Amino acid sequence: MQVNRILITASFAWLLVSFWHRNELPGNIDYVPELGNEPVQKTTGKRPFEVAFNGVNYSVAPEYAYDITGMIVSYRHHDGNSRMHSRANDHLNMLDVCVIWGDNPKNERLHKISFWNGIFTCNVKTRDQQAWDAFDMNQLSNNHLISDDEFIRKQVRKIKVGDQVRIKGYLASYGGEGGGKRGTSTTRTDTGDGACETIYVDQFKIVRPATGYWRISMWASLALLLTGLVIHFRRPYRPY
Repeated sequence: MQVNRILITASFAWLLVSFWHRNELPGNIDYVPELGNEPVQKTTGKRPFEVAFNGVNYSVAPEYAYDITGMIVSYRHHDGNSRMHSRANDHLNMLDVCVIWGDNPKNERLHKISFWNGIFTCNVKTRDQQAWDAFDMNQLSNNHLISDDEFIRKQVRKIKVGDQVRIKGYLASYGGEGGGKRGTSTTRTDTGDGACETIYVDQFKIVRPATGYWRISMWASLALLLTGLVIHFRRPYRPY
């Protein structure tokens, strides 16, 4: 059974490596044409409205109709139970997603830039000056996505880094019972507190999913590991 021990050890090691790299941007990306477009923001006559989710009533005040196609570089799911969301009684914010568009996805040194989401922020870091010089921070946005629609909430659970997505809805402020009120940015050129777009989502679509080879590798190594463990524990016990 020496071969099986090698299988278990090797698959476990590769699982760790794959898991560590699972959120890296894929190498060869087939871009949809809409990824080169700027987000579309239009005035709207939609009036404020009420929604209820998870036993909490929320007031939503649309400011602009909004339509954005972007490539996901980082994200953070929310369930309303984190310290900040729980304190604000906010179960409507289902996801923070950081996307890029325009010339940024075709930046040849994009893989040299690291992206990650905090509780409310998208963070960008690189030590590569060429990558930074070619990157346009005005073609990046961190988006607080809110919705009471269960179908949309299930759709956003499927995302991964590198997916190209289209989000349609409204830039809006909102607030819930017993909690604070969150506003929204209405320009792509601001930074710091209040610079994130809050989008009440009417439509969410993964227009082109990423081919995440590290994720494929992760699941394949997990399958091999489980196979090795099943073989190990099903073999007859032979005391020495």
